[in-house]
Amino acid sequence: MNAFSEANEFSGKRILVSGGSKGIGEAIVSRLRRGGGSVLATARSIPASSKPEEFIQSDGSTRMGADHIVKTTLERFGGLDILINSVGGSSAPGGGFMALTDDVWQQEFELNLFSAVRLDRGFLPAMLKQRSGVIIHVSSIQRTLPLFEATLGYAAAKAALTNYSKGLSKEVSPQGIRVNSVAPGFTETEAATKLIERLAAESGTDTGGARQNLMKSLGGIPLGRPNRPEEVAELVAFLASDRAASITGSEYVIDGGNIPTV
Repeated sequence: MNAFSEANEFSGKRILVSGGSKGIGEAIVSRLRRGGGSVLATARSIPASSKPEEFIQSDGSTRMGADHIVKTTLERFGGLDILINSVGGSSAPGGGFMALTDDVWQQEFELNLFSAVRLDRGFLPAMLKQRSGVIIHVSSIQRTLPLFEATLGYAAAKAALTNYSKGLSKEVSPQGIRVNSVAPGFTETEAATKLIERLAAESGTDTGGARQNLMKSLGGIPLGRPNRPEEVAELVAFLASDRAASITGSEYVIDGGNIPTV
């Protein structure tokens, strides 16, 4: 355990992490639990190896699902201290802009913007009443580096999420609520690893070569490798902790140098 993983760092903190069953969300849940927090995670389906009482099974991209998450969390915790909005992703088809129908656009915004807005709306009254709380939105570097072939809707939704996060922080920070966002670049989650393995098989190369080709297609990563989920989780943990008590209204990029501009 490193110097920033004190067992009591989040002791007494009631925490909710949306999309906490895999990828970056799962790493965030693990990190905050190691820090002593009482953590609930949301997921559309609960992993078989997990404890059901540690999850809320719900689709956070729907209004009904978000309402269920808020209601269940407040019933179990009686309030909330830290909200991590990490649910997100894209299932849009390839083919560029013309392949994105109204339904696809709506789906991208429901999952990547409205899911966070609804949870914020549900938990902010309790946070405002206690005059303390932390909200963190997981955005993406695609908000400034959109990829038009398939994820244009996702990129636009994440851009909106970052803008919304800044505006919310200006409203609620004077009342004791800190709001920040984190923008990861390419992160080698389990899903990304499977993608790399598939690309390697299709191109007849090894996974190392496929990984390098994928990074090159994204514009290159000066660090020479993708993020690891636990690295993103460590940044989120810092921003959620009292060590970041004066940080609000900011976005932190973690991308190995992928974004080429200041």
